[in-house]
Amino acid sequence: MTPEVAAVPETAATPQTAATTETPPDRIPSNRKWVALAVVLLAAFLDNVDSTIVTVALPSIQKDLGADFATAQWTLAGYALAFAVFLITGGRLGDIFGRKRLFITGVVGFTLASVVCGAAATPGVLVGGRLAQGIMAALMVPQVMSVIMTTFDQKEWVVAFSMMGAVLGLGGVSGPLLGGVLTDLDIMGLGWRSVFLVNIPFGVIAVALAAWCLPESRSEQAPRLDVPGVALITVAAIGLMFPLVQGREQGWPVWMFVVMGAALLLLIPFALYQRRRHEKDGSALIPPTLFEHRSFTAGVFVVMLAFSGITSFFLVLTYQMQLGLGWSAIRTALVTVAFPIGIMATFQIAWRKGTANGRAFVALGTSIMAVGTLLMILLTHTQGQDLTWYQVAGAELVVGLGMGLCSPILTNVVLGDVPPQDAGAGSGVVNALIQFGTAAGIAVVGVIFFSLSGSGTGSRAERFSDATAVTLWYNVGVFALVALLSPLLPGRRTEKAEMGDAAEKGDTTADAPADDGADDRLIADPA
Repeated sequence: MTPEVAAVPETAATPQTAATTETPPDRIPSNRKWVALAVVLLAAFLDNVDSTIVTVALPSIQKDLGADFATAQWTLAGYALAFAVFLITGGRLGDIFGRKRLFITGVVGFTLASVVCGAAATPGVLVGGRLAQGIMAALMVPQVMSVIMTTFDQKEWVVAFSMMGAVLGLGGVSGPLLGGVLTDLDIMGLGWRSVFLVNIPFGVIAVALAAWCLPESRSEQAPRLDVPGVALITVAAIGLMFPLVQGREQGWPVWMFVVMGAALLLLIPFALYQRRRHEKDGSALIPPTLFEHRSFTAGVFVVMLAFSGITSFFLVLTYQMQLGLGWSAIRTALVTVAFPIGIMATFQIAWRKGTANGRAFVALGTSIMAVGTLLMILLTHTQGQDLTWYQVAGAELVVGLGMGLCSPILTNVVLGDVPPQDAGAGSGVVNALIQFGTAAGIAVVGVIFFSLSGSGTGSRAERFSDATAVTLWYNVGVFALVALLSPLLPGRRTEKAEMGDAAEKGDTTADAPADDGADDRLIADPA
């Protein structure tokens, strides 16, 4: 479960958009633009919920479809992986074809993909539906901030972004809870299928209202799409993920290690191609100039590590609570709510104070997360089958408190040394890597946890408890490593950070960058 991370808007001076001019949005009545805000926030809410709503339902899905553990991993990680690969491209497509058009296309596709997931009769269809959901989310989510910044005056941004924060917070709390309630209530005999089908009425409403009230805007000279770059990075990502997820099920044949090695080697021609394309016309998917800043290079590695430990932490606990301890889906969901409560308790502290000394907050937050995970390991060792809901909730609350101290500022901290003209491109890269880190963490932790829980002696409950205690050391390790690496991040507030904060918070008194509509990013993931 990854909390929302706001993006920094890309300025007109960015190499990728140096020649870009903005077509102003259609004029709409003042009252209608607030309806437009509600529409795009509804889509962000759906994305945020769908990233987590499935977690609690995974054991039920696996049992009903007769699926293996790899299917459970793909159901969760596939969404994040598809989102990561197509996120930057989704933003550029909005610049080229119009943000309203791409938003509606994304919502329609997301809704249809939800129908596929809800009607899936086989594991393969479900995984395919989840991949499609991730791709469609990558089309609609980047348009959210673009619509806000092109529809509203700067003096209204503070209200719009405050409403966005409230909606994303609600999505973070309601995702796991809604998943547990819908699965256990078994409405009309649908069971877990309702966690996907519930998107249908909201998707229909969003499309109808978007067609009526959303303004259209685009960049008249938007950068070219980097189709070869997307193809290369997609093949590399799948080449790394597939062996990690499927290797255990297939007995780790030699060819899987060959595929992983080839995928890693593919990153070399990808990097060379990105450099050539950037020098030619500035339209590289990932501008290589970003990595000239040591703090950015270290920062993206830190970000991937941190987020590889979040959703994977809850994957382990979900299976431990439902299959190890025999808890219901709704009880699991209620316990999981402690995590976003912890985030909300410390979120404002980081938001208001953290940008002045961001790396200290990142170190403190991830250290607290490591302590909370250690507490969960200790409780699992000592309590075994006597583990209570309030003990699990207490450990999750501690992890949430730590997450709240670092997640609101993480993107801006990583971008601290990046020049303002590269901030938008850097933000898109960081947010995409957050998603990839999430998917990779699920794959790695799944290998450890499902291997241990499926082997050994003793009852299933004992195997799951032992597997939980061992696997969570991975999460402790990545959180502790992030804290140790935090000194590599920028240590002071820069002018760029102040400009980014002003744009995100709607501060009209600051010299915020003008929006050119190019590659604005927003990751709206579950808290």
